[in-house]
Amino acid sequence: MKVVVVGASSGLGRCIGVSLGQRGDQVALLARRKDRLADATKDAGPGALAVTCDVTDEQSCADAIEEAAAGLGGIDGLVYATGIGPLVAFDRIGAATWRQAFDTNVIGAALITAAALPHLAASGGVAAYLSSVSASLTSPWPGFAAYNVSKAALDKLVESLRAEYPAIGFTRVVVGDCSGGEGDARTEFTHGWDMEAMAAFRPIWAKQGLQGGGSLLDVAELVQVVDTVLRCGGSIPSVAVTPRQPALT
Repeated sequence: MKVVVVGASSGLGRCIGVSLGQRGDQVALLARRKDRLADATKDAGPGALAVTCDVTDEQSCADAIEEAAAGLGGIDGLVYATGIGPLVAFDRIGAATWRQAFDTNVIGAALITAAALPHLAASGGVAAYLSSVSASLTSPWPGFAAYNVSKAALDKLVESLRAEYPAIGFTRVVVGDCSGGEGDARTEFTHGWDMEAMAAFRPIWAKQGLQGGGSLLDVAELVQVVDTVLRCGGSIPSVAVTPRQPALT
């Protein structure tokens, strides 16, 4: 398959992009940080492409998709793994934080998809978007209002795309607490968090039963689910993958 993975310089996006490349797919890895992309493409194997892309910039999205499509010879699959989760009490969330969350988590997905639509339509392809349990399966996590709301909006974006373009597969991949890889593959979701705020919210998360007992999903399981979604010739509107809970003793 010819797959574009957005947000592939670190965390889950890097794990997905590198793993797909190692499985034999032709991959284009998109992200802002070109130096990290170069390392990721080396790990992904021969033929992997590194394409610089800022998902908050419309022209950058269009240019990056065209470069990826030209380099791959088309696009069969798209994975949008980019996402930020600012940890801020609701009454302290400013307009800039709201805009950053929506620009990255929702609008970026829309811009990338709009640019990729002609290629996905030509191949009868599939697009998968990483969402979160906090937007649909659990109660919203306190402290993550901007993240929760933007991921819920992403879910509705996927539904809207499916309604307008039924010949393309659009899948929401709901992800629970998941481990990343090592080095650059480690998640940067906590980057920029206020540690005092985290200390204040952690007891609330535990009281509401949102932390899942500390269990983490192995990222290899997430990769397997994404791989299955990309290769499915049918329609998978939504799939969720979460860690199993420890056995009761």
